[in-house]
Amino acid sequence: MQRYLMNFDTRDLPTYMADVLVVGSGVAGLSAAWKLAEAGKHVLLAVRDTLADSNTDKAQGGIASSFGADDNPTLHLEDTLVAGAGLTDRDIAQIVVTEGPHDVAELAEHGAEFDRTPDGKFALGREGCHCRSRIVHAHGDATGAEVARALRAIVAKEEHVEPLEHCYVADLLTRDGRCYGAVALLDGKKVVLRAEAVVLATGGTGRLYSKTTNPEGATGSGVALAFRAGAEVMDMEFVQFHPTALALDGCPNFLISEAVRGAGALLRSGKGERFMPGYHPMAELAPRDVVARCIFKEMQDGGMDHVWLDATVIDHAAEKFPMIARTCKEYGVDIEKEYIPIAPAAHYMMGGVHTDENGRTNVAGLYAAGEVACTGLQGANRLASNSLLEGLVFGRRA
Repeated sequence: MQRYLMNFDTRDLPTYMADVLVVGSGVAGLSAAWKLAEAGKHVLLAVRDTLADSNTDKAQGGIASSFGADDNPTLHLEDTLVAGAGLTDRDIAQIVVTEGPHDVAELAEHGAEFDRTPDGKFALGREGCHCRSRIVHAHGDATGAEVARALRAIVAKEEHVEPLEHCYVADLLTRDGRCYGAVALLDGKKVVLRAEAVVLATGGTGRLYSKTTNPEGATGSGVALAFRAGAEVMDMEFVQFHPTALALDGCPNFLISEAVRGAGALLRSGKGERFMPGYHPMAELAPRDVVARCIFKEMQDGGMDHVWLDATVIDHAAEKFPMIARTCKEYGVDIEKEYIPIAPAAHYMMGGVHTDENGRTNVAGLYAAGEVACTGLQGANRLASNSLLEGLVFGRRA
């Protein structure tokens, strides 16, 4: 295995110094930068493109948390274990479902504008494999964008955070088993980023697949960085395909949120017939891996490259899901009058850099949080809307 991607001599390169280097500007990276700055640490925040480019911005559905009067962390835990197909780390999941509501509430207190009921409580949606309505959302179907906006605003006020945009981290620096920074290309020029610790929050691997809901930066670079530096990786065989991505010629694989099915949308075969009740008792709200496989089978049986998502059964669907309605309209589909052509697409990496409950890897000084990390929370199949929650909890913990 090649240890470094390029030749360099750190003595000859411009050097940036910090207490901690955070790589990535999604929910996990921004949460980590926020909490480190609060603790008085000088943080370099290195991002491949701009602060506004991350998978977090694309997340539609919401954040799973047990705020409902009929809900509690134990029920959320059990749903997480069911979705994980028996491979979830129960202790890690317990941490997330217990601490998550506090982190969501804290983010709201610091400016995140989540949708509310008339009495001021969080408006809660329902998604697949959840036994309760527990999905906190923003602007209907733009939760990730609102979470990222709020976190960027928080971080922008922290004088201890130094953002480095257009900064591609090419290799981690290690000596005697300890990570002490990275070599990066900043605006195309080699630089050294020295720090006492590094937090990887670089996202997933979706762009390795021909059909994916992920943005261009999701190439698995963080896992490769850590692996070359000697970090353990685990569960890389577990890749979640989202069941419902828009499937139109010339159209990007735009995600149609699971919240649409949570609101009542139905899956129909090429003949227009509903099929999920014949496969699973939870029908359209079965775990994502089940729904994706069933859709793929229907596509094969029908000789089609898609099936249909019927949102016409939802009252005021365009009002409830404005971003989805607007995007579908751009490609000629009126979600209140027509079925939406959909097919599965690579969506989320359950595996990643192996960490403990505080984001620590087996390499001293190297941490990971968010989709790039594997804590054991997701098991073999992530429960819907646990990803933003995981980023908040483990970004803070790291």
